[in-house]
Amino acid sequence: MRCGIDPRTLEMLVGWPHCEAMIGRCLTTLFRTVVTRRHHGSDVPAFQDQNADPRTIMAFFVAIADALADPDSGEPGYRLTSVEVVSASRLGRFAFLLAGIYFPRGHLDDYSVYEERTVDWSGALAA
Repeated sequence: MRCGIDPRTLEMLVGWPHCEAMIGRCLTTLFRTVVTRRHHGSDVPAFQDQNADPRTIMAFFVAIADALADPDSGEPGYRLTSVEVVSASRLGRFAFLLAGIYFPRGHLDDYSVYEERTVDWSGALAA
């Protein structure tokens, strides 16, 4: 069973809540900023303060998909199937719905058990 500590509340996370927290961590950590794990993270934070035009939003979608699918720094317990913009504000706050398949034992390379799950994720894209 996968488990870890929530960095905000210091509570134990087990199963899906841990996977969901790791998805958020992967998407909010810029590549090469964790000294002991240079390969960890994504290009998603690089889109902060970019113009929210269709080209940038599409690149943002690609960065999310690439980050989660990366075998070295992605999330082995989650396979993304779709990304949808749920809301957007004039202040540059975007909310995304990430749909995918959760593998409770994916971190052990066991993909025999799975279930569909969604993640509500908010990120800043433009200022």
